[in-house]
Amino acid sequence: MNFSNLAESRYSVRAFKDKAVEDDKLQIILQAARVAPTACNRQPQRLYVVRSAEAIARLSGVTRFTFGAGTVIVFTSKVGEEWKNPFTEEYHTCEIDVSIVCTHAMLQAWELGIGSCWVGYFDPDKVRLALGLPEDEKIIALLPLGYPADDSKPASGHYANKPLESMVKYL
Repeated sequence: MNFSNLAESRYSVRAFKDKAVEDDKLQIILQAARVAPTACNRQPQRLYVVRSAEAIARLSGVTRFTFGAGTVIVFTSKVGEEWKNPFTEEYHTCEIDVSIVCTHAMLQAWELGIGSCWVGYFDPDKVRLALGLPEDEKIIALLPLGYPADDSKPASGHYANKPLESMVKYL
């Protein structure tokens, strides 16, 4: 599959089969995340692979947005390792860097036939406590992974993208 087809066909999967993501495929996904670019190659990301039934239950106890997936990757950024723009205190790249890393994982998963759903709707303090994550890491995203259920389909409106003219300006 070429990149355009991959990017256009991928959608947020919110229902998964009861089939585990194989270790070798998980390693391919994690490798894609590992090689993602980050500002000044600081690599502030940390990835927590939640796979045990106990850990999945703890995570599912604090967010309903695991969608029954047997694997969830929690993406965090180590505070202080991200690049900071010297011209403004307001521009730190932790969310940007980790978003790029998460996108690499998400798209690699799709190429392997594994669905995902980028989740940002969670209470970071509850997730931290449920999984015992370090205080010096900012939780950026959850990525449930698994094989899409037979009745899985894109949400209504998924393909209703704005036209390029509404977002692109040539200078």
